[in-house]
Amino acid sequence: MSKIKLQNLYFTPYITEEEISTIVSSLVHKISLDIDENEIPLFIGVLNGSFLFAADFIRKYKHNCEISFVKLSSYKGTTSSYTVNELIGINEDVTGRTVIILEDIIDTGTTLHKIYDFFKEKKVKQLKIATLFFKPDVYKKELPIDYIGKNIDDKFIVGYGLDYNGLGRNLPAIYQLTTDIK
Repeated sequence: MSKIKLQNLYFTPYITEEEISTIVSSLVHKISLDIDENEIPLFIGVLNGSFLFAADFIRKYKHNCEISFVKLSSYKGTTSSYTVNELIGINEDVTGRTVIILEDIIDTGTTLHKIYDFFKEKKVKQLKIATLFFKPDVYKKELPIDYIGKNIDDKFIVGYGLDYNGLGRNLPAIYQLTTDIK
């Protein structure tokens, strides 16, 4: 892995493709232990960032399940706008179901709060949150996060579904923003 440039910013290697795979496998294992084998959970990926995580997670999950997606957004450039726009919602009936949200990254918790509000009225059996990456230093909400893949520092990252102005989602590893352009 070497330094990359996306538009006007430079990013250095941070988390390898292999480490991501290990983190996803660990999350699958933990969640599999908590879900009754006879239950069919509904996994919900939060687009756009979680599409690779959700795909890899579902491929590794060895029990019956369903998957759907919501599209929420709160980022502009490299900072959170602290405003969430719901663009696409859920069509499935979630009444009495175990719903597990698959998030790519949780930082301030603004998106997570919107998700909790959305499901508050839906009469789900249980709502659980699984995030690939978590930034504990900037998390501002009092909402529970059930499964955390990896705690990371408050640095802007791209790759594996995460982007900078739409770029970098296709990178198989994670890169972090750097001021070093050499």
